[in-house]
Amino acid sequence: TPPSPEAVPAATVTASTADVKKAAEAVVKEKEEDRSIDATNNFKQDSANVVAEATTAAVEAEKPTVDAKGGEADGEKPASKNQSFDDENGRTEGGELVKPETAETDGTAAAAAAVAASQGTSVEDTVTDVKEQASTDTKETVGSGGQDANTEKTPADTKESIVSQEENPKEAAGGGSSKKQTFDDENGKMEGVDVVKDDGNKTFISEDNAKPIMEETTTAATDKTEDAAAAVVSTEASAVANPDDTKTSDVVEEEQKLLPEALPNGQAELLMERAAQNGSFTTQTAESTNEQKTRAEKKKNKKKKKAASKAEAEAEPEAAVSLPTHVWKLCNTSTGEDYIPCLDNEAAIKKLKTDIHYEHRERHCPSHPPTCLVPAPPSYKDPIRWPVSRSKIWYHNVPHTQLAEFKKRQNWVKVSGEYLTFPGGGTQFKTGGALHYIDLIQQAFPEVAWGRRSRVVLDVGCGVASFGGFMFERGVLTMSFAPKDEHEAQVQFALERGIPAISAVMGTKRLQFPSNVFDIVHCARCRVPWHINGGLLLLEVNRLVRPGGFFVWSATPVYQKLPEDVEIWGDMVKLTKAMCWEMVAKTRDTIDRVGLVVFRKPMSNHCYETRRQTEPPLCNPSDDPNAAWNISLRACMHRVPTDPSVRGSRWPQPWPERAEKVPYWLNSSQVGVYGKAAPEDFAADYAHWKKVVQNSYLAGMGIDWKSVRNVMDMRAVYGGLAAALRDMNVWVMNTVNIDSPDTLPVIYERGMFGIYHDWCESFSTYPRSYDLLHADHLFSKLKARCKVLPVLVEVDRILRPNGKLIVRDDKETVDEIVEGVRSMHWEVRMTVSKRKEAMLCARKTMWRPTEIEPGPPTR
Repeated sequence: TPPSPEAVPAATVTASTADVKKAAEAVVKEKEEDRSIDATNNFKQDSANVVAEATTAAVEAEKPTVDAKGGEADGEKPASKNQSFDDENGRTEGGELVKPETAETDGTAAAAAAVAASQGTSVEDTVTDVKEQASTDTKETVGSGGQDANTEKTPADTKESIVSQEENPKEAAGGGSSKKQTFDDENGKMEGVDVVKDDGNKTFISEDNAKPIMEETTTAATDKTEDAAAAVVSTEASAVANPDDTKTSDVVEEEQKLLPEALPNGQAELLMERAAQNGSFTTQTAESTNEQKTRAEKKKNKKKKKAASKAEAEAEPEAAVSLPTHVWKLCNTSTGEDYIPCLDNEAAIKKLKTDIHYEHRERHCPSHPPTCLVPAPPSYKDPIRWPVSRSKIWYHNVPHTQLAEFKKRQNWVKVSGEYLTFPGGGTQFKTGGALHYIDLIQQAFPEVAWGRRSRVVLDVGCGVASFGGFMFERGVLTMSFAPKDEHEAQVQFALERGIPAISAVMGTKRLQFPSNVFDIVHCARCRVPWHINGGLLLLEVNRLVRPGGFFVWSATPVYQKLPEDVEIWGDMVKLTKAMCWEMVAKTRDTIDRVGLVVFRKPMSNHCYETRRQTEPPLCNPSDDPNAAWNISLRACMHRVPTDPSVRGSRWPQPWPERAEKVPYWLNSSQVGVYGKAAPEDFAADYAHWKKVVQNSYLAGMGIDWKSVRNVMDMRAVYGGLAAALRDMNVWVMNTVNIDSPDTLPVIYERGMFGIYHDWCESFSTYPRSYDLLHADHLFSKLKARCKVLPVLVEVDRILRPNGKLIVRDDKETVDEIVEGVRSMHWEVRMTVSKRKEAMLCARKTMWRPTEIEPGPPTR
């Protein structure tokens, strides 16, 4: 069982170490005031919070030891190590990892004198003890690359070195050494980094020296000049003595094993931020804004636009809230632990004039994003791991039973004691099961070729997403979606099972995907009226499916002869023919006694140009099919791309080859996001993320990947992270920000999926949806448009307890994130910084505030 969070081991202090701490107390306080990424917690616990500079002694050991008069002791010099750094501007050589031979200041002698006085020894003997220990640990130090040759050792440095040795008496006496790691990247190596493993509130340096030392262990070797090539590596366990953190002993024990054993070469990736630009890519904001402006001009709707601008200008200004001073409270909403801010904005929904087209299920974000925390179910447990989770989940994690009662005859979900079980059935495959139904589709039309030709599927009205869950068996990635509350918690069930899903609806707006990206769109009794309003919703499917892609429809009009079904089938036949869709297969299933039909979208414009019908019309050439952010649906069809160099003019490579192939429509005349020719940019990005994943994420962070299933890349570019993880037992939701280069079509071309999003608003998913969130230079880029606090609140909302957050950003931003997650009682597992860039790995705990907001956050 994990140790009690309240039983925090105090530092072992002997008579001599107490005197040493008195001598260095002023320096320690001064250092705490000058906090950076390695600062101690912002809030205090009842138990002692002690910053243990456990490896500072190793850093100081790189410097030549000196006697009390400032001369070198015994005439010994440690061997100098030269460091070379490669970057885009060339190669910098000779940055020395060893402190130069300079005299220490009088502060060193003063600190040594204080120790000598307390111990009754001479100053010379005290300094000699220090240098002997330094000689022992010289080979295991953290290098300060690029240190100026004339930099002097400060009194603070000397005192910290003495304090660090006294706090680790076993190491100071040569009785043991910490395991060290080498953090390797394209710019050089940082050697001698301690790998820390966390056991509740105890911190161990290694298996061999498994001794609790402090609540927080920090390794730092900083250079205060901005342009020095300084390297800082910090691995730290949380200083939060948190009685609410009910992380299971199995999870703790599993992750304990991972950190000290991480990668024999101990490599972890921290690459400098590559200068990002739009290159030849436009942005979703630009595409959608241009489309909105064009439509506004044509409709001459300027009066309405001015009224909206006036209302926004008169809106109540948002109070400035800083992370360190924010008082956390629980959200006060009617949806409680299932709160989705942009889908549960009751004030906005009440103002809607109609909900006939599911307007009430669309996104209506509050004017000011919430800054409260969503409560967790009272008996929440760590989710059951995939693939077992596909068949059963903990009832108390999603405590809803209405769907089990409503769909009990269709084998959607059943209540079985403390579990909710999923037999694999569905409305159209309640007896034969999902796999039988999936194979029925391919038997009906073999050209579907699951897992080769057909890789990315959109499942409309997914239910509990058993179709998408079993599609993994056929090598297919399915984006499942359904509106919130139409069937109680159906999307939440899917995510808890480890199946990709989002809350969305086919209503009045375009879905937040690019055009021509899905290989197949599927609907099994999805309750969407495809045939009405001039086929408005089916025309949205036409926008999304690739030329030559399929629409698979299984519903009663396909196989029943009731008058209503016959009428709907007749309307669908006329509509699809007018849309130039070809009916390539129609079949019946003898087991489940259902039928399905497969339509194919044309691969050329020949039918559009020769058809007799004028309805539905072709879209105006100015209508951008890729504009998808808050764009109203339009009953028209876009022409099929025919230029061989244009996306959509041919089918992608078969899976899995397409994951690594440069899309045919990226050519060398185009500029990529990072400034290279687009094909080279794509290849370099993929190589970068493969190296990061292999050298750092899989081995250098102590993450138990067996517990990770649902992953989100909050700022995907080319989908390199998802591609690098594709052999893992995970799926990745790639989000492309609306003001970032529109690279989402590239991600789909590679056989992965994603969605457009604005992180200044909440994401359309339930709380506790993801096991791991990854944010690569996301927060710093958002600062121009919104505050960090609400974004961090959203991260807390969608991340599961014990889930991990990896942030790569500039050091100032990472410092801010560290303060924020600590204020929410998260565990900061590791921080790494180099020059002005930094990386953070943190774990969300079970902690929730006890105070509740006075009123709902929506206005």
